[in-house]
Formats: sequence, structure tokens, C-alpha cells
Amino acid sequence: MDISYDADSDATTSGKPVHYRRGIDSVDADLVLLMDVLEHVDDDVGLLKAYVDKVPSGSRFLMTVPAFQFLWSGHDDFLEHKRRYTLAQFETVARDAGLTVKQGAYYFGAVFPIAATLRLLPKGAQPSPPRSQLKQHHRVVNSILKTLCSIELPFMGANRLAGLTVFVLAQKP
Repeated sequence: MDISYDADSDATTSGKPVHYRRGIDSVDADLVLLMDVLEHVDDDVGLLKAYVDKVPSGSRFLMTVPAFQFLWSGHDDFLEHKRRYTLAQFETVARDAGLTVKQGAYYFGAVFPIAATLRLLPKGAQPSPPRSQLKQHHRVVNSILKTLCSIELPFMGANRLAGLTVFVLAQKP
């Protein structure tokens, strides 16, 4: 669901139906993706519970949010984030919305020390104006970052320590 869609539409990906909706009353979904959504709303538990109430038992929720409030920057302001989460906080949100957490972890842990250092350096610790920090990097930098993420991927499920993104897989009982 995304209110920015011009209209509802349906598609098929890998032989599976994909429904693009501006809103839903109920849906027979077995997987709900909420990728970087809940940090944008005032009532994260309320919004998640609204989706939980609209899907059948057994439906899974794959969700991500940005990690660690201390990493807040002008980029978060630019994106109109309300908060960042720890893994424990995000698992609590899922449970409070009526879900059973199946797995939770951090991702982008290999690049976390780099990002945290850049954000916490004296220059980085100053309030910054709302602006996107996305920029195109040199292909060598991109290659290094891609390699770090590729190395991390097989171990992602075990990382409960640190990362830039919090990942939770949960299920409606």
C-alpha cells in the first residue's frame, strides 16, 4: 500500500500476484512488506496494527526501519522521519501490534562504523539542515561497499549488535 500510487493496479512477479494499492479494507496476503515506512508516522504501532487487522492469520510481515537515534542527521529531517529504532524497540512495536517476531537483526553492519564515525565526528555532530545525503560515489567506493554488503549477507540474521537498518520478520498468529 502506498498513497502515492496514481491508481490501484495488479502485476505478476515470478508467477506471484503483486497488488499495488492506495488503501485496503482487507486483503488475502501472505506477505506484507513495510520497507522504511513506520519511521514516517506518528503512531507506528497503530499503523502496523491496522495492517495486521486486515490480513489473515499466518500472514508474514517483512519490515525495515533506520537504526539508532544517535545517528539522526539532516538526512532524517529531509526524509521527514519521526524516529530511528533499536532492534529491541522495533521488535516491541511488532509485538504491540499483535505480531509474533520470528527474526530480527541489523543490516549494513559492515558499514556501520564508517557511517557512525562520519555522523559523530565534531563536524557531523552539529545540527545540519534538512537535506539528502544521497550522492553518487566513485565506482571504486561503490565496489567496496557492495563487497562489504555481500560478505555480510550470509550472516545478516545473526547480527543483533549494530547496523544502519533494523530488519524484522514477524507473523500474525
